[in-house]
Amino acid sequence: MSQLLGIDAGNTMIKAVLFDLDGTVRAVASCAGETHQPQPGYAERPVNEVWLGVTAAIKACLAQMPDAQVIAVGAAGHGNGLYALDQAQQPLIGIQSVDSRAADRVEELEQSGNAAAIYARSLQKVWASSTPVLLSWLKRNRPELYQRIGHVLCAKDVISHFLSGEVSADYSDASGAGLIDHRVRGYSADLLALYDLADALPLLPALHESCEVVGTVTPHAAQLTGLPAGIPVVAGIFDVVASAVGSGVVLPGEASIVAGTWSINQVVVSRPDYLRPVFMNALIERDRYMAIEASATSATNLDWFIREFADGRSGSGAEQSSDLVAKVVPDAHLPVYHPYLYSGRKEEPAKAGFYGLSGWHTRADMLFALFEGVTFSHRAHIDRLRAAGLPFTSATLSGGASRSCVWPQMFADVLAIPIQVAECKETGALGAAICAGVGVGIWANLAEGVAQAVKLNPVILQPDAARVAFHEPRYRLFKKLERAMDSLWHEELNDLA
Repeated sequence: MSQLLGIDAGNTMIKAVLFDLDGTVRAVASCAGETHQPQPGYAERPVNEVWLGVTAAIKACLAQMPDAQVIAVGAAGHGNGLYALDQAQQPLIGIQSVDSRAADRVEELEQSGNAAAIYARSLQKVWASSTPVLLSWLKRNRPELYQRIGHVLCAKDVISHFLSGEVSADYSDASGAGLIDHRVRGYSADLLALYDLADALPLLPALHESCEVVGTVTPHAAQLTGLPAGIPVVAGIFDVVASAVGSGVVLPGEASIVAGTWSINQVVVSRPDYLRPVFMNALIERDRYMAIEASATSATNLDWFIREFADGRSGSGAEQSSDLVAKVVPDAHLPVYHPYLYSGRKEEPAKAGFYGLSGWHTRADMLFALFEGVTFSHRAHIDRLRAAGLPFTSATLSGGASRSCVWPQMFADVLAIPIQVAECKETGALGAAICAGVGVGIWANLAEGVAQAVKLNPVILQPDAARVAFHEPRYRLFKKLERAMDSLWHEELNDLA
């Protein structure tokens, strides 16, 4: 039987996954990446280190299935950030999407009115880690480095390049990065000029559909990875969109929630005709958009809590934490948690915190508040999508929170909508693999690939009326506390940071 290889390169982990054509996972391997922080606010990963992590993950994955018949490769990667090659296609600099060095450029763009003009053309809000904002920062602050740039890539483009030797980009990543002028469905000098990048058009790679074959595995890449030389490599896909595809969400009206490091909330639409702006839009195939609201406020909060407060005690892991939460009796006096450990978007410099703690509260009570606070953050994003006139009447859940015994039901109760859980744990890699399958003709389009390769838990979680009634006033308190803390977050805590 043939296999497809999906690669998912996030900010912290690179994964390689072999799938049968029915979506069955045959092998998984991962390689942790190191984030370099030479200065406060900087988050870098050299381009060569990305490639080394990819080769290690692929080799380890293939070693688990020596008889694999890999017929195509697709990569997904974290969006935004900036990975640059020089004019000779040699690695130059890698900046991750959690970098904040360009915050001053965001402020300048907003004050000048260019941010609004950028949104009108790109359907993206400007923020510190977006690719063109970082590029404009380099132009102003590192002009000698900027002059050496020959190619501007996203994370998954690095993988496609080293596998195939070709330099390429895809519409989902480029649009999610604010580089696509939706008036022309491509790059435009007018859009780049708003970033003060009128000279940068030659630096941007040719655009391809995510499922389009851009090259084949070179003999050198084959030697390094163990892949067969000559098998097709597709352009690849923005990891946020890949997770939606790997969850079966590809048609207008379908919605995806990814609860991992980031709170990703997205819905497929035919046209970006919104009543109000949304955070990000990414193109998916030729005639659809993914409307996205997101921030770094999701299940990574649990990772932090376990790391800092578990102390190796029994019941300290993610599964055991879920078991503790399941035993908590809902009570109006439970604490409330703001999940802003990593702040939010630029215009929301929030901080995390527990509110209403008393001496009788237990670790289980705090974990309940954390689970609920993360879910409330997802709801806040979904409320923004709804306010923009977008349907969000049911959703498919993936990411770390989806594997909890209690969190998926809490999503159903807090959002008051039916929730279905994706069975595959590696939805980003599966989305990339489905793109590869479409690229080599296994399926005619993403919808056909999803129908064959994506499996959902057959149990659809319905909202529990009593729990909906319990969470609703607590969500209002969550938002009231947020408004009360807003001035302190803006003035005092940020002055001390």
